[in-house]
Amino acid sequence: MRTTVTLDPDVASALEQAARERRVSFKKVLNDAVRAGLRPPTDPRPYRLPTRRMGLRPGVDLDRALALAEDLEDREVMRKLELRK
Repeated sequence: MRTTVTLDPDVASALEQAARERRVSFKKVLNDAVRAGLRPPTDPRPYRLPTRRMGLRPGVDLDRALALAEDLEDREVMRKLELRK
């Protein structure tokens, strides 16, 4: 397919230099660069989140933290409602 593309001067210069270094045509370097840019990224390393100690006291159960927060919030709402009477 033939099409017209306007390249930034720095991109055109880099493509021309790559074509000279690899001793291939400008068209081949451009097509290879576009193909590489369109290829989905393949990072075999899974994302790892660093862990740190939270310094909690023994007996603190974080699994129930949300339930505790809900309970405290409900109690505060009830307290505020009682004050309105």
